[in-house]
Amino acid sequence: MKLGNEPSAEAAVGQTRSLKIGFIGTGFIGQHQIKLLKKVAGAEVIGAADIKESARSTAKELGVAQTFDTYQKMLKGLPEIEAVSVCTPNGMHVEHTVAALDAGKDVMVEKPMAMNAKQGRKMLDAARRNKKKLIVGFQHRFEPRTRMIRDQIVAGEFGKILYVRAQALRRRGIPSWGVFGQKKLQGGGPMIDIGVHILEMAHYLIGSPEPISATGSTFTYLGNKPMEALAPWGAWDYKTYTVEDLAVGMIRFDTGAVLTVESSFAAHIEKDIWNVTIMGEKGGANWESSQIFTDHGGYMTNSTATVVGQWDHFEYKMQHFVEVCRDGRANEVPGEHGLMVQKMLDGIYASAEQGREVRIKA
Repeated sequence: MKLGNEPSAEAAVGQTRSLKIGFIGTGFIGQHQIKLLKKVAGAEVIGAADIKESARSTAKELGVAQTFDTYQKMLKGLPEIEAVSVCTPNGMHVEHTVAALDAGKDVMVEKPMAMNAKQGRKMLDAARRNKKKLIVGFQHRFEPRTRMIRDQIVAGEFGKILYVRAQALRRRGIPSWGVFGQKKLQGGGPMIDIGVHILEMAHYLIGSPEPISATGSTFTYLGNKPMEALAPWGAWDYKTYTVEDLAVGMIRFDTGAVLTVESSFAAHIEKDIWNVTIMGEKGGANWESSQIFTDHGGYMTNSTATVVGQWDHFEYKMQHFVEVCRDGRANEVPGEHGLMVQKMLDGIYASAEQGREVRIKA
């Protein structure tokens, strides 16, 4: 499978060489990535670090030869590692990413990039200082429907983009595992956990413009109480729950476009929603249905692409990671994009705390 930007002719020569990869964090996401890398030609996971023995054992079961209880031991003990995937909780991203970059490794860090934009800048600075690649683990910009709509926007089919509505809403989806309910470790609730995915996808669709201001509100009304209605993932630890259940925000961009984003772990809605709606001067789109809305031949017209592609976007992400680090393929998810998304998240949370619109610094 070859999608998106092709590597250069010079880079293609290196495709037969294996990329030696190390993992920092082998929990659920790390394990999923390791499994997918087995499908990518020339990807060789040679080491993994995790503080939990159970996670290290699982990594070994997945074929990772050497595991370590600290990332420092892995980076020192396996100097041949060329690229590192950081799959630890949000609060640890900056430490682990900077350490790997300073050790001379290219890095892909899972979403969100960091806890805040200040940490994101440290990570970018480390990549530039060490002249290494920094990839942010956003996969939804690689989804076939995303690519189809983005191609239409690039082709000018929508004209100037005016308004975008991004929704990542769960009726009752408070995680009953991990640290998702602890703000000090996660940075926030649904907005930074699942809202970040729909926000970055929507931002990518409209060309990744520079955000200039944010308005937001957050609400906690269910997660900090015992479970009152049956939930798909069972009961959560409400005693340590310090994040929001529902967050909404509005971002203004330097292009004049406006984006609203809605995200929830728990909300009184009919069903879960995962969608982006785009409105432009000449046309618009609905991501979920793959529909394009335009005026054509004197009529309002709804059209749906017959074929949009059938690849797995998470698998694409892993192949992209390998090709960027090994072959010199253009990085389609650079740290600069991750930082802009982080600024938007920071702005929404800051506005919610201050009760007013806030400026987003360039």
